[in-house]
Amino acid sequence: LGDVYKRQDWTQVAGAGVDFAMIRAGYRGYTVGSINKDAYFDYNIQQALANGLEVGVYFFSQAVTVEEAQQEAYLLLEWIKDYDITYPVVFDWEYITSGEGARTEGMDGETLTQCALAFCEEIRQGGYEPMVYFNQDMGYLTYDLREFTDLALWLAEYDERPDFYYHFDLWQYTHTGTVAGIEGNVDLNLMFG
Repeated sequence: LGDVYKRQDWTQVAGAGVDFAMIRAGYRGYTVGSINKDAYFDYNIQQALANGLEVGVYFFSQAVTVEEAQQEAYLLLEWIKDYDITYPVVFDWEYITSGEGARTEGMDGETLTQCALAFCEEIRQGGYEPMVYFNQDMGYLTYDLREFTDLALWLAEYDERPDFYYHFDLWQYTHTGTVAGIEGNVDLNLMFG
């Protein structure tokens, strides 16, 4: 599972045969840049763990500087320190296309790559496996993947099979999946290795 940030019924999720969940811990707002912890993060991670699922977490970043990315990582480390995180801790930065004056508008690939690296280094120093989430466009056109050779990568590519040219570790193959216990559509993922 991925994109889990609403209150869910984890007993049903576990009974549906799900092995792991990537739970959103928080996000940075795209207009003023405030950092927010998800209202149901603690509930969801506690219940996922209590029902025997492996868990990883992600932070929806809108960092525009290395310092902001580090700040996000510091807060995330504080939020997860009491939980048994066995899957990666993820930097998830996405372009906002709503036309509502995103502060990240015009963000360049070099700066974004440095933000991802800074976030991931703090996560690694905290004792967790860092990971970067992206889609094909960002993988080919934005990030400098040569800088990510020692990082786990999470690819979003909605198709029957991925054709992304480079290595990745986690594949998000749909954003319209259904799982018992999850309200509405849910992202579904496969972990390799």
